[in-house]
Amino acid sequence: MIGVGSDHGGFQLKEAVREHLEAQGIEVKDYGVYEEKAADYPDIAAAAAKGVTSGEVERALLFCGTGIGICMAANKVKGIRAAVCSDCFSAKLTREHNDANILCMGGRVVGAGLACMITDAYLNAEFQGGRHAQRVAKVMALEER
Repeated sequence: MIGVGSDHGGFQLKEAVREHLEAQGIEVKDYGVYEEKAADYPDIAAAAAKGVTSGEVERALLFCGTGIGICMAANKVKGIRAAVCSDCFSAKLTREHNDANILCMGGRVVGAGLACMITDAYLNAEFQGGRHAQRVAKVMALEER
């Protein structure tokens, strides 16, 4: 199951990506928001990030106006490696090299068609481990300092 969440600035993009995932038969857990009414992205980021760290969802996709704020908030949750991507190459590599467990995008930056392609690139990529595993371990060790 894949988690999705957004504030008001990313709502329309979240809905487009959610529909894209569901059309592929992918089960989705929606952490909100459920309308374009003003909302605080840290609340949504925290809920979805906790969903990832608890195992409720395998990974999550988060959306705000730029993707930056919701990414920063998600990365404050221990165990999260969130990345903002606006192209397919970066989305693929953040999985393969960084083992990112949350992908963030901006509703005011990326169109729906591209967002669906970025999502597919991210979800279809697998962590390569090897030399990347020791680097990810070093990143995660920073949480303990």
